[in-house]
Amino acid sequence: MVSIPLATLMALAPGTALAYPAPGHVTGDIVVHDPTMVRRSDGTYLLYATGGGLAMRSSTDRVAFRAGGSAFPTVPSWWSRYSSVPEAWAPDISYHGGKYLMYYAVSRFGSNTSAIGFATSSTGMPGSWTDHGIVHSTDASSDHNAIDPNLFVDDDGTWWLTFGSWWTGIKMIRLDPGTGKQHAGDRTRYSLASRPTGSRAVEAPQLVKRNGVYYLFASYDTCCAGTSSTYKIKVGRASRVTGPYTDRAGVPMMNNGGTVVLESHDRVIGPGGQSVIKDADGHLLVYHYYDGQDGGTPKLGVNLLGWGGGWPAVY
Repeated sequence: MVSIPLATLMALAPGTALAYPAPGHVTGDIVVHDPTMVRRSDGTYLLYATGGGLAMRSSTDRVAFRAGGSAFPTVPSWWSRYSSVPEAWAPDISYHGGKYLMYYAVSRFGSNTSAIGFATSSTGMPGSWTDHGIVHSTDASSDHNAIDPNLFVDDDGTWWLTFGSWWTGIKMIRLDPGTGKQHAGDRTRYSLASRPTGSRAVEAPQLVKRNGVYYLFASYDTCCAGTSSTYKIKVGRASRVTGPYTDRAGVPMMNNGGTVVLESHDRVIGPGGQSVIKDADGHLLVYHYYDGQDGGTPKLGVNLLGWGGGWPAVY
């Protein structure tokens, strides 16, 4: 991994190329969008990403990645109600209760005709996933968008699902750990981040808890436009999982707030679609970016996160 001393990093002015180190060295099958990664007990990393039946890459060292099969060699039939293209987006993989869990989205591009699905596996490997259907859905009459899910399990065992894109921003619902679906005793849809003025572009939420503080990561601005992408990763924090989340300057994330964690620099254009995992050497920020020296090809980025002053920074 490329490393810069944390004290030096924190002293640099955000928004300059020097403030953002290059992604850690990765090789092999690294053309991805919206990556999510988990480490199995045998040390193997499994990475799933947007596209088709959710293709997997694996690595034994977090450097060399090799393509495998898809989570769903045959896609679930209900996907066709939300998209004419047989593909899923922005998966989220984790391991709880002795099994692997995956939340993912199916959507009609540019619309909020969308649904979040849920699947489980005993191994996390391609072809082993059992789909359990829809967790949450939206349509043209909805004020939000059911894509980009992220499961967060709190210290007390409470399950939460954050999701959302554009429209009225990032939402969260409570889940039942027994079913993986919305909790029957709590039907509240919580709002965590929004851009009520200017661009509506906030999506891809990810919740992390550290030292009793909740951190909400999200991707802002324009994705999926190659070297014209303006995607960037921002963060806010809160003392309660339901918020309110504020950035380093105290601006609420419900009112355009968010402190930049990573943005375009050097050949790394439009980083976003992120996930955060805890590994043996600390938290990892896993994301895609568009390679400015390779025609805007979307590639895998991995950086360690430091927490100087209680705020995350890549290094």
